[in-house]
Amino acid sequence: MRPNLKTMLERSTNNTQRFLPWACLLFFGLFFTTSAHAQDPRFAQFYANPLQLNPAMIGVFEGQMRFTANYRDLYSSVLANKPYRTLTAGLEFKSPVGRSDFASFAISTLRDRAGTSNFQRTRLTLGGSYMKQLDDNRRGNGGQYLVIGAQIGAGQRSYNWEDLWFTEQFNEGTASVDYTADNGEAFDKASTNIFMDFNAGLLWYALFDDNNSIYVGGSMHHLNKPSISLLDNPMEKLPTRYVVHAGGELPFNDNLSILPAVAFQSQGTAMSTTFGGNFRYRNRDWKELAIRAGMWGHVANKLEQGFGIDAVIFTTILEMERWNFGISYDVTTSILSVANNSRGAFELSLIYVHPPQSRKYRVNCPNF
Repeated sequence: MRPNLKTMLERSTNNTQRFLPWACLLFFGLFFTTSAHAQDPRFAQFYANPLQLNPAMIGVFEGQMRFTANYRDLYSSVLANKPYRTLTAGLEFKSPVGRSDFASFAISTLRDRAGTSNFQRTRLTLGGSYMKQLDDNRRGNGGQYLVIGAQIGAGQRSYNWEDLWFTEQFNEGTASVDYTADNGEAFDKASTNIFMDFNAGLLWYALFDDNNSIYVGGSMHHLNKPSISLLDNPMEKLPTRYVVHAGGELPFNDNLSILPAVAFQSQGTAMSTTFGGNFRYRNRDWKELAIRAGMWGHVANKLEQGFGIDAVIFTTILEMERWNFGISYDVTTSILSVANNSRGAFELSLIYVHPPQSRKYRVNCPNF
């Protein structure tokens, strides 16, 4: 199914250095296209994308309603109008249960498009969580909470076969591709069947004082391992994705603090870890205004063996009362930097939290 590059490379021996970066990128793109169907998209600002990280993050905010949106653009510096683009959005509502507990509900969606084949992933999920207070410190700034959450949804995957070329379409005489020729492949459909999806997660957090907290969570995505085959192959399953994440906030003084965090993810044969922290400075005014800036590293397992840092991420976040605006940029540090000149991914995040209308909706939550 992969394009035949052998003849093209043989005819380009005098231009090896000029074509090498593009050949590397093409190989990466082909590998990603053939394996991305079994792996979920990754976000650098994982802490600003709670509904894709852990279902137990549903309702963990100091308000009555929260809206989140995230956009990631990967390798547009070399793939022009065919980069890897991912867009997510979510809406959450929280309701008090009894004296100090909360039940929350959420709806979220994801749309991802990758590479030349226009490989697309779409997913819609409904979720809920229950937040249980573990102590009686509701009136103070502290407290411990345990949250359990789950999601059920539906998804689908699709390709555009007409945008790809195959060995049978390569003309060795002209060293070009004849897109009108028969590709020799028996593709009977361009999309998978709609499949059901189940996720579950757990989160514990503790607040010790204002801007002083810690949290630990874990989640499992695609628990039912749905079939995602385009060829009616029941053995092609979506592997379960395991997530472990932790973080907190450590104050230096009344205005300055640091928010370190780490997220480990494993799915099939792929493993990755994003770690780092953001410094946060706030003005402590009646109209809360804060700015964050930080640096993160992303470590992933290599194709052959071992692990390596494939990106360094720089982030900036602006907090304005109910709104959070985040922007980050991935600087590629792996061998792929030869092809993209270290220009990796561009990512945006938006969070809006509607304040509680009464005291019964108020709950202490950490900053993420």
